[in-house]
Amino acid sequence: MMPYLPILLFFALYAGATLAWNLPPAVGAVYLLLSVLCFASYALDKSAARRGERRTPESRLLVLGLVGGWPGAVLAQQWLRHKTVKQPFRRMFWLTVAANVAANMAGFLWLSQRG
Repeated sequence: MMPYLPILLFFALYAGATLAWNLPPAVGAVYLLLSVLCFASYALDKSAARRGERRTPESRLLVLGLVGGWPGAVLAQQWLRHKTVKQPFRRMFWLTVAANVAANMAGFLWLSQRG
């Protein structure tokens, strides 16, 4: 349950902001699309690692998470057991999640000031 808690909390935050400020459905669609893209990137990287082929740069995985794909990354890390051991990556990953959530919270606060 613990690895999924950030996703559940963010979903609750997003749902509350949607109800409070009538966010357009495109915002949720972009998060979903980025999450699918991020999950696929992790899956391709895991597959390349198993075959000894060229890997997806960690910086690309981190940027995909930072811009909104982190829920898909969390799911990929858990379901595919990929990128779960390397601590420097894990620290940077959770920093990008925090940065994304903080940016969204700032946006939601800005919306609350407007209306």
